[in-house]
Amino acid sequence: MSTRAVEAVRPVAIGEIAHAAVLRAGGAGRVLARLSASTYLTVGGEIVWLGAAGSVLHPRAILGGPPSVAGEIVRFDVGALAPWVPPALALDRATAARLAVEWRRLAAGAAALGAPRGFGALLVGAALVFPLDGARDTAAALARACARDDADAAADAAHALLGLGGGLTPSGDDFAGAAFFARRLLGTAGCADAAAWRRAGDALRTAATTRTHPISAALLGDLVAGRGWAPLHELVAALAAGTMGPAEAAARRLVRLGHTSGWDLLAGLGAGLGLN
Repeated sequence: MSTRAVEAVRPVAIGEIAHAAVLRAGGAGRVLARLSASTYLTVGGEIVWLGAAGSVLHPRAILGGPPSVAGEIVRFDVGALAPWVPPALALDRATAARLAVEWRRLAAGAAALGAPRGFGALLVGAALVFPLDGARDTAAALARACARDDADAAADAAHALLGLGGGLTPSGDDFAGAAFFARRLLGTAGCADAAAWRRAGDALRTAATTRTHPISAALLGDLVAGRGWAPLHELVAALAAGTMGPAEAAARRLVRLGHTSGWDLLAGLGAGLGLN
């Protein structure tokens, strides 16, 4: 292999999944897809991505160096860099109840976060636009199933949303993944049937491997396991603490993700809480 096909990168920040994968692979990764602001790679059996320093953290993110690389093989030198780990969100019934109250306040002012896109339209009572225009009833069915803690019915609705929308992470994947992220949190607080939601989440992850893009399937699996983008974790923590200022700031950072992803995640979080 030509040395020109190999590129060396020393990151300034790295998520826990990416860090473990880099160590497992001896530092080497192979380019999977190049985007304008990031490069996706396979490293140690995991899908990760390289983005610019200062980009939003995620367990699969590697930040620093050129986000678009020319080589087919990238060698990462993580040195003694400590991986970013999503903060633990240990909810109990009281904080879960406060989370619900604060979510309603946040959702009531969702229009102030900007023009909603994707499933975010549901938060302001607007019509869903193509290709989501036929999915309102399915999204509502998912939210109703979450509200009555019916993991099987939620899984049925979520399966129907997989792969719906464009891009690397279709809107349906982000919406369903965030809903299951919320149910996992409520399970830890004893406010949901944790075992039933784990089984339903496992089934959803399996279905995603054949119904959506591999990159999106990996990210959906992370959400089902309770791991996501930094502002999603920050938003839930602020809502549970009853601090609306930080919650609004986190929500604004969240909705800036991708073309519709952040809005889809925000709306899916509300659905998972059973409050959309």
